[in-house]
Amino acid sequence: MSNSPRPVGFTAPHYAASQVGQNVLQHGGTAIEAMVAAAASISVVYPHMNSLGGDGFWLISEPGKAPVAIDASGTACAKADLAYYAQHSAIPSRGPKAALTMAGAVAGWQKALEVSHTWQSGIPLSELLAPAIGQAQWGIEVTQSLQDASEKTFDDLSTIPHFEQFLIKGKSLQKGKILKLPAIAKTLTTLAENGLNDFYNGEIAQALAEDLQAAGSPITLEDIKAYEAKMVTPLSVNTSVGKLYNLPAPTQGIASLLILALFDKVQHLATNEAEFVHLLVECTKQAFIKRNQYVADQSRLSIELQSLLSVESIDDMLTNISLEQALPWPHQAKPGDTIWMGACDSEGRMVSYIQSIYWEFGSGVVSPQTGIVWNNRGTSFSLQAGHQQQLAPGMKPFHTLNPAFAELKDGRRLSYGTMGGEGQPQTQAALFARYIYQQKSLPESIRLGRWLLGRTWGDESHNLKIERDLAEDIQHDLASKGHDIALVDSCNELMGHAGAVVMRADDTVSAATDPRSDGNAFAAHTFK
Repeated sequence: MSNSPRPVGFTAPHYAASQVGQNVLQHGGTAIEAMVAAAASISVVYPHMNSLGGDGFWLISEPGKAPVAIDASGTACAKADLAYYAQHSAIPSRGPKAALTMAGAVAGWQKALEVSHTWQSGIPLSELLAPAIGQAQWGIEVTQSLQDASEKTFDDLSTIPHFEQFLIKGKSLQKGKILKLPAIAKTLTTLAENGLNDFYNGEIAQALAEDLQAAGSPITLEDIKAYEAKMVTPLSVNTSVGKLYNLPAPTQGIASLLILALFDKVQHLATNEAEFVHLLVECTKQAFIKRNQYVADQSRLSIELQSLLSVESIDDMLTNISLEQALPWPHQAKPGDTIWMGACDSEGRMVSYIQSIYWEFGSGVVSPQTGIVWNNRGTSFSLQAGHQQQLAPGMKPFHTLNPAFAELKDGRRLSYGTMGGEGQPQTQAALFARYIYQQKSLPESIRLGRWLLGRTWGDESHNLKIERDLAEDIQHDLASKGHDIALVDSCNELMGHAGAVVMRADDTVSAATDPRSDGNAFAAHTFK
């Protein structure tokens, strides 16, 4: 062990999870180990945004090697077909029939730790999960974000059996109150003792199957046992500033890459902030058109998504972007909310990670034996026969989730991302463009006023929403170009919870988090 200090960094949208990740890093743990510990923690302290009953996606980078990715998203269970939902015009968004896809997050933790163990001998799982166990046992302080989600969903979810664990004395959560989650603590303790595979092939799997069946979900023990997370090859695109990476189908990673690939070609045309935002919005429209046309389960792709990132494809899309005129936008948006976290360890290994249950509190279905609330990601399926998103057993629904990573020509490596459904690619683009092209500081790139085209979590409108502090300077110019604008409050959670970790060529590390979240970011030194 060297006595020289080495930089580490971590960011998360909740301060407690960020602290957990940082502690692991400062005790010599890998970026993956830090992320698993923080992922367990944030499933406790931010239960409206994610859960052990949800999904995860990983981007993992070692210095000098191509990044690798893990798809830990759930497949539709064996009973989930058009006949099962014959009495419905659409898959219910809440309740037992919304709980139809497997939970992949924990399998993703296990797959990621397998990678970590090729780097160095691992920290015991019991140590990684101990902070989350303590948080669940002793209780978490309700944040404003958690209060808002609790109040918003109370009418829909409070009557679902066993959801009372996310209430206090039958009432919605209030900021500053302490919420204890003893069943979650017990589940995490079982995982710490028996290993993460217990979730799919042990006591927890059995309990989950019993509880989901009792609730009326189509998921069975056989579905749970059959699930596995998979290593996948990230999508990538070369730009003038470096190489960008994101996740392949079924995620909208292609959209995030297309926005920045297109913007890289036109950003020099922007002479003011209004033109800067306008061009990013127009690039977003082109990217979303391609996303909506092609992204589905891998087995249903009509083209290789990587081909959309070719020079020829990018140039073709550029012909539809005008500096003077906004393209009309009638397209339906994709909702969703989640958490994103980033890490950099003392060896320069970096992680970009995202974990979600889709809508706030997912399906609302809670397993009473485990305390786990199940995702409702399956509502992204269509019940229309022949649709590219048609529900079928073993298929994966469309995912808004997409963690981002960049290797820049000047030696910087950037892990970045956000929650926020339709807003994820847009916020990623805003953060990246401000940091790279406008050369603003990392915190400023995240803090500055943002915009959102289309719908995000909990919102049904499809116009261009702009935070008031930004709109003051650009609203008139954007309206003159034909944008349909709606103003929202500044520093609005609607715009997502962004974060980033940067490692520079000189081995210094910076990290930042979004003031729109309850997060924190750390960049410190450890001895290794």
